[in-house]
Amino acid sequence: MEQTANGVRLATTVDLPTRFGRFRLAAFSAGDGRDEHLAIVHGEVAHAEDCPVRVHSECLTGEVFGSQRCDCREQLDAALRHVAEQPCGAVIYLRQEGRGIGLINKLHAYRLQDQGMDTIDANRSLGFPADARDYGIAARILELLQVRSVALMTNNLRKIEGLRAEGITVTGRIPLVASGNPFNRGYLETKRTRMGHLL
Repeated sequence: MEQTANGVRLATTVDLPTRFGRFRLAAFSAGDGRDEHLAIVHGEVAHAEDCPVRVHSECLTGEVFGSQRCDCREQLDAALRHVAEQPCGAVIYLRQEGRGIGLINKLHAYRLQDQGMDTIDANRSLGFPADARDYGIAARILELLQVRSVALMTNNLRKIEGLRAEGITVTGRIPLVASGNPFNRGYLETKRTRMGHLL
């Protein structure tokens, strides 16, 4: 029987052995079906309380090409490592590149950052908010996974607020510590001072 929650559909689930451990990979579609997202699940999360969960947005440049302009790859690796060490947990992987503005627009924002803007002003200069992500999709995925409450792996308090606004019970926060480098220090400082991240 097809499982759906407010337009988000569980499409399939497969085994996923990784260098961090063995997971189940669940694929979800949203909207007209072309909007695809993932959940990397360890253990039995159905009916779990205080379930360790990371809501992570896709970053092709950092996660695939190893860009040092951000800390996305480090945070994803840390989250998968942590989840694999717990009895259960999940990483919700949202296909919302560039905090929701898309890959090409993210690269336009990078160009503006190279000219002196920070990440917030670059996004706004392109006509986007500082953060355009939709946490409703993550909330529907958690509902389909039947997670009762989450301990969210994040440094971003707005992410906690976003999930709570969508009806998800967030019982705590698990910090994710990533080291800086010469290329992302300004980016991390902007996240700390202008976006309220706890770094």
